[in-house]
Amino acid sequence: MIERIVVIDNVDPVIFYGVNNSNMQLIRSLFPKLRIAARGTLIKALGDEQETSEFEKKIKELEDYCAKYNQLNEDVILDVVKGKPPKELKMDDVIIYGVNGKPIQGRSANQQKLVKAFQENALTFALGPAGTGKTYVAIALAVRALKNREVRKLILSRPAVEAGEKLGFLPGDMKDKIDPYLQPLYDALEDMIPQNKLKEYMETGVIQIAPLAFMRGRTLNDAVIILDEAQNTTTHQIKMFLTRLGMNAKMVITGDVTQIDLPHTTVSGLVQALKVLRDVPGVGRIQFEKKDIVRHPLVQRIVEAYEKHDEEMKALRQEEKERRLANNRTE
Repeated sequence: MIERIVVIDNVDPVIFYGVNNSNMQLIRSLFPKLRIAARGTLIKALGDEQETSEFEKKIKELEDYCAKYNQLNEDVILDVVKGKPPKELKMDDVIIYGVNGKPIQGRSANQQKLVKAFQENALTFALGPAGTGKTYVAIALAVRALKNREVRKLILSRPAVEAGEKLGFLPGDMKDKIDPYLQPLYDALEDMIPQNKLKEYMETGVIQIAPLAFMRGRTLNDAVIILDEAQNTTTHQIKMFLTRLGMNAKMVITGDVTQIDLPHTTVSGLVQALKVLRDVPGVGRIQFEKKDIVRHPLVQRIVEAYEKHDEEMKALRQEEKERRLANNRTE
């Protein structure tokens, strides 16, 4: 009799064990000669060498399936233990399977173009209005690269631009003050990575979410680095960020040049970077449109209404400018 310990550290044990440990109960019934105990990420099996070796092999196969699809059910367990290939879920256009097996994929033509650009380029710009899914797809691509062990860490960042409230007047310590700016990034990750696994990744630094200022002085190797809301960076900030790119790393920069919250006298770093890097090889650029908006249908109408308003105000300012010029000429 030997004791064999199997570590399932690539999945969330809650998903692997099933509701009320239903998956583990089924596994125990399929290996009646073994005494099996599971706790956290450790599964112990007591029995003869051949039986425990087969048990470890099957558990690892189940772990691989669970890591790929973020789900594990009775049919899959039965197929794997009986030596049958488990039914593969459809992967066409699916980037990853999120929490509870939810497929995350490019839902529009431009989202699919972003998937392709990410694969082909070290640096990709994803530009367009709110609700087009550019940041969500970028994070899904980063999570896939992490799960496939193509990179060792994810770095997600946003500029902490103050809009009406000064950071110093917000309650709490520095983390409390900054976290609201980064919440959209947390929300996306929670859709894609089980809570326990995400907590582990955050605690061990595999996934790092930080304000842009925290990037200074770093060289980011073996990583996917995402800069969100890049239209609110200054020219110095985005140059600093771009030069963090290390070996075996990919960078995605998202932004909407129509939603710049910087002071009017400050040039957007994103606008400048698009001009400076327009002919540089290895740089991809995807322009999202209103038709790509995947939020509530009202969001597209809101975007269109604001665009119409902006055009009307621009026309009024032009008319006022021409009127002043005409008055100056007649004086």
